[in-house]
Amino acid sequence: MTSIFVKSEFAPLKRVVLAQSEFAFAAVNNGVDDEFLTAESLELYKGVDIDGKNYKDIFPERQQAWEEERANLKKVLEKYGVEVLLPRMLTDYEKELGLADGYSNFFTRDPFFTVGNMLIEGSLRFPHRRNEILPMRNILVEEANKHRCLYVSTPKPDISLGHDSEEGPFLEGGDVLVLDKTIYVGNSGLASNSNGVQWLKNLTNNFGYEVIEVPLHHTILHLDCALSIVREGLIIACEEAFLNGIPEQFKHWDKINVTLEQASHLATNGLPINDHVYITDYEFDFIGAALEKRGIKVEYIDFKISRSFGGSFRCSTQPLLRNE
Repeated sequence: MTSIFVKSEFAPLKRVVLAQSEFAFAAVNNGVDDEFLTAESLELYKGVDIDGKNYKDIFPERQQAWEEERANLKKVLEKYGVEVLLPRMLTDYEKELGLADGYSNFFTRDPFFTVGNMLIEGSLRFPHRRNEILPMRNILVEEANKHRCLYVSTPKPDISLGHDSEEGPFLEGGDVLVLDKTIYVGNSGLASNSNGVQWLKNLTNNFGYEVIEVPLHHTILHLDCALSIVREGLIIACEEAFLNGIPEQFKHWDKINVTLEQASHLATNGLPINDHVYITDYEFDFIGAALEKRGIKVEYIDFKISRSFGGSFRCSTQPLLRNE
């Protein structure tokens, strides 16, 4: 059996890349992309000299708590027999290179994603994240060489119209949800764009996949911040986040509903280990209770530091193997 294959969001998780906890702010303009961050997260930075600074130097206690969150997630994953791989840390050269825009090595979901037996590098919109693939590229190369799977990369963004050009193509793993031969890709204007969706269509149509673009509310960073596919027939969803309504396939599924405010706190960004075990934050015990009523075991982890960066459990993990 291959060790690279993702069948769906809830197929048994067997191998995963778990995020490190490195971040630095841009040297100018405060470097905080705040369209999707909560008021509580933004309040933390008020009156603090963050320009060009490493997060761990400004907030050492929060850095330690952040690392502990990721360590706790690793323990839970390994408890269920999941093999956990870690990206390397950033080099001094990479940090120096990222001083102007800031740098990050803090979420593994977006820089690449897995569809079937394809490893696909994304193309990230925020400049401080565009080199985030580098600390995990050695994993992708080793996995591709060992398992001879298809390994491709989304084209580098077109910046012919300037640093902030919207041409892209932009394609981020947080927007990509897989359900058998259907791929849903979110587009809120903050991450993936239509050019990125079209590129993915052109690639995956050759392998029998259908790609469906999902327009999202402008404060929703990624599709996984609005939708979690827990198991066949059950989703956690923020209906307000879908500009054209929830995708047709899910309209008659059982739904656990969250508000736009709850979605902004990453209520839907939990992680199914399989179709009967789900990881979420203590803050969302109402979701946990609803899942338990439906026969799903819930594992709780405090993840508030990770969530303050705009990502939670799904954002912190990228599966290499989810298959029966």
